[in-house]
Amino acid sequence: MMVDSPDRPEPLTGDRNLETEEFVVNMGPQHPSTHGVCRLILTMDGEVIKKVVPDIGFLHRSIEKIAENRTYHQFMIYTDRIDYVSSMNANHAWCVAVEKLAGIEVPERAEYLRVIMAELNRIASHLVFLASFAIDLGAVTPFLYAFRERERIVDLFEMTCGQRLTYNYMRIGGVSKDVPKDFVSETKKFCSYLYPRVDEYEAILTENPIFLGRTKGIGLLDLPTAINYSVSGPPLRGSGLKWDIRKDEPYSAYEKFDFDIPTGENGDTWDRYKVRIEEMRQSARIVEQALEGLPEGGIKAKVPARFRPPQGEAFARIEAPRGEMAYFIVSDGSTKPYRVKIRTASFCNLQALPVMARGWKIADIVAIFGSLDIILPEVDR
Repeated sequence: MMVDSPDRPEPLTGDRNLETEEFVVNMGPQHPSTHGVCRLILTMDGEVIKKVVPDIGFLHRSIEKIAENRTYHQFMIYTDRIDYVSSMNANHAWCVAVEKLAGIEVPERAEYLRVIMAELNRIASHLVFLASFAIDLGAVTPFLYAFRERERIVDLFEMTCGQRLTYNYMRIGGVSKDVPKDFVSETKKFCSYLYPRVDEYEAILTENPIFLGRTKGIGLLDLPTAINYSVSGPPLRGSGLKWDIRKDEPYSAYEKFDFDIPTGENGDTWDRYKVRIEEMRQSARIVEQALEGLPEGGIKAKVPARFRPPQGEAFARIEAPRGEMAYFIVSDGSTKPYRVKIRTASFCNLQALPVMARGWKIADIVAIFGSLDIILPEVDR
C-alpha cells in the first residue's frame, strides 16, 4: 500500500511543460557499429540527435608522405591498405594515375583483366556492406549468406594472385600475372550463381517490415546537399544523380561494356541499400561481358624497374565501391613522386553524416552511419 509522502513530486498534468537538458554521448571509437576507429560525438535531447561531430584521426598513417618516399612501383603495395575491402580498385586507381602521368599504353588484355578484378572486388565489397549493415540492424541471416558468396570471390582472387585480402595484383602498365586456365570457367559459374543469391537477399530484406521501418525515410540526403558535400558513389546515386565515372569518364575498357547505373528516389537509407544491391547485378553483367570478350595478347607494357616519368603532373580518378577515388601526382623526373594527394570517397561522404543524422533517434544513427559504408583507412590518411 502506497503511503503519501510530503517529498513526493506532484503528478504531471497535460498542462505542465517539461524542460529537457542536452547531454553528450560518445559513440566509439570502439563501438561495434562504427566499423573501425571512428568516434561520433552525439549531442542528445533525450533520444533525439541534435548534433553529430565525427572525430577522426585514430588510424592516421601519413600514407601520402609514404608515397613521396617510395618509388612508383614500391607504393603499389601501400594502395592495398587504403581500402583493404576493395584492394583491387585501390591498385587500379594508382595505376591509371601513373600511366596517365607517363603516357603508358596498357595492353588490351590487361585492361580487361583489370575490369574483371575491379568488378569482382566491387561485388565482394558490397557483400561486406550488406553483411555488416544487416547485422547492425539485427538481421543475422544475411550476414552469413553474404560472407558465403564473398568467400567464392576471394577463392578466385587467391587462384589468380595467391592473396585473399590485400592483393597487390595490378602493376604500372598492366597486371602482375595472367589468370590461370580455370579462372574464366569458374568466374562464369560464380556469376550465374550470384544472381539468384542477390534475389534471395532481397526476399529477406527489401520489403521486410522491420527492415523498412529502420531504413525507409530515415537519414534523408537530398541531392543538392549531397553535391555540396562532395558525396560520391552509392550515397550520391541513392540521392537520385546518375553519375558514375565508369560511364561518364570511362577508363580502362569500361566504354566497351553495357551496364546500367542504378539510382534512388528519396536519398534515404533504404535507397542507399537498394543501389548497392542492384550494383552487384550490374557488376556481374560487366564481368560476364569481359570474360566473353577477353582478348589474347600481353598483360603488361614494358616499364623499367627504375621508372622515371617525365616532369609534370597528372590527375586520374576511378569509380571505387565507396565512390570516387582519385590521385593527383606531381613528378620532378625522379624515381619517386614529388607530391601525392589522394581523394577517397569515405572521407568526403562522412562529412554529410551530421546533416543526415540530425533530428533522428540514437538507434537510427546505426542505420544511417552503416548506409554510408565508410572504411577508416580511407578517412585517416
